[in-house]
Parts: sequence; structure tokens; C-alpha cells
Amino acid sequence: MERIRIHTSELPVKAKDLRAGDQILLSGTIYTARDAAHKRICALLDEGKEPPFPLEGASVYYAGPTPAPEGLPIGSCGPTTSSRMDVFAPRLLDLGLKCMIGKGNRAPAVAEAIQRNGAVYLCAIGGAGALAAKCVRSLRVIAFEDLGCESVKELQIEDFPLFVAIDATGGSLFAK
Repeated sequence: MERIRIHTSELPVKAKDLRAGDQILLSGTIYTARDAAHKRICALLDEGKEPPFPLEGASVYYAGPTPAPEGLPIGSCGPTTSSRMDVFAPRLLDLGLKCMIGKGNRAPAVAEAIQRNGAVYLCAIGGAGALAAKCVRSLRVIAFEDLGCESVKELQIEDFPLFVAIDATGGSLFAK
């Protein structure tokens, strides 16, 4: 199967054409955020404040990268279990989030929000954090620095290998 090369800036249009099982190489800007960061992002939204990055068309990677070895932009940055963000995901999708990257299945409410918003859920290979790190060209902490590895980071990635796990039509690799 041929891998589809896609840039994150194309996802608002192309997400609806991706299908569960597609293999992609993703390049562009993604933001790391795990459960603690998601909780804070939603608290900001509850207060009527702006999130630390624009949600419209954004891609979030559920990861908490380790510190970078000398000369590299990032340490290991494998995916974390996505279901921990399920309580937050539908709201963020409804506000324009276009892509989530992680590992494992998602709750039915998240799958429905993906379909409702023409978004996509991509899976990275668990246990392959060193492989993922090789795709990161730069890293910048943009919010919640006190959370350490779980702070929100902006990553520039190139050819990050991923699988479409849940698509905008309701297709899912996790369906029985």
C-alpha cells in the first residue's frame, strides 16, 4: 500500500477524503498535549480565554516528549493512550480541531464528533518513540511550562508515519 503524503495545512480539506487503514506521512505543525494540558485548555475556554494555539484546523499529538539529547530537537516522543483525552475531544473538535494523533480506540462520542466535524484520528506506533522523534525538525514550548514533559509544545514534523484509525465517514480500524 502506498503512503499518502499530507501536510497539516491540508487537513481541513483533505481529512474527509482519508479512510481508515490509509497509511500517511504527515508533515507540518502539530501540538503536543496530554490530559493535564487538555484540562487547562478547557479551563481557559470555560473562562472565555483563548487556548494556547488556534484550534481551527489544528492537529494535536497526545505525547509527552522526553528531554532532548544534545544536538537534537526532542527526545523520545511516542504516543500516549488517547482515551484519556476522550472527555475533552468532542468539545475541541466542535471548536475546529481537525486531527488527533495517539494510540488506542476512542469513545463513541469522540468517533461521532470526528464524523460530525469532518476530522480524523491518526494512530502512531506505540513503543516507537525514537522513530517518531526522528521526524521532529523543531520544538518550542508554547504553554504550561510547569507541566514539564506534558507542557504544550509546537512541533514541526516531516514525514511522520501514521495510520488513519477513525475517518470522517465513521470508518474505524477498531470496528468489530
